[in-house]
Amino acid sequence: MKASLRLRNLLALSAVAMLFHAGAADAQTPALGKKEIVAAVVPNYPPFEFKDPETDKLTGFDIDLGEALAAKMGVKMVWSETSFDQMMSALATNRVDIILSGMTDLPDRRASVNFLDYIKSGPQFYALKTRAGDIPNMEALCGKKVGSSRRTSFPANTAAWSDEHCVKAGKPPITVVGTDGSSDARMQLRQGRLDAAVQGGETLPYQNKIDQNAYVSIGAPFMAQYTGIGMAKGNTTLNAAVTKAFEQMIADGTYQKILAKWGLQEQGVQKAVINASN
Repeated sequence: MKASLRLRNLLALSAVAMLFHAGAADAQTPALGKKEIVAAVVPNYPPFEFKDPETDKLTGFDIDLGEALAAKMGVKMVWSETSFDQMMSALATNRVDIILSGMTDLPDRRASVNFLDYIKSGPQFYALKTRAGDIPNMEALCGKKVGSSRRTSFPANTAAWSDEHCVKAGKPPITVVGTDGSSDARMQLRQGRLDAAVQGGETLPYQNKIDQNAYVSIGAPFMAQYTGIGMAKGNTTLNAAVTKAFEQMIADGTYQKILAKWGLQEQGVQKAVINASN
């Protein structure tokens, strides 16, 4: 009888504990009203997001960041793989809750989207190391073919730089080539169809490591930009929750640890800011 009573007491205590933990989890996200958030991602931008070649699983800085943010908010992160061109429409039609895929915070993207800026970045000219002697500095790019992903702002950035530093100086302009992503630009470099290319300066060291130090930077990043987490302006609750979680990650060192894991310490931000590149 005593053993049976003891067992019932233990079961009752366990049930109370389970209810407490369930309540605690729910209490972390009462405003969100959901137990998961869906993030749009395009896994072709190492070291931010890519597929592990051995496991075919999503990995990278953004993946670690997203999982840590979700944990702070007490929800599950669900990754929705999509094309870069579809991310904004997926957010607008509520197919995803956020965009977390190396998207640059640009003024013309802010009509319906707020960006929580989490990485400092900038477009970087580079070439094959075998061409280093032909293009010793940025001015030597005038008259050359320079490619970058047409899905980014880099082609327009390159054209603007060319107008300022080539055309105004009486030199031939850069021939700007839009490519089907950064990997296509690197392939065209290897094929000799491009003289140089542009991609985010924060990504080039990692890519150089993967490609056996095949590339050389030309000058420094030629403008400053921020990469941000895209959130619908109308979803003020989610905006506040993600921002608060990011602030907590900065305060407790989680953010800094993820930066260090992926060699991005120099690109980190000091505080959470919305639309910082105004």
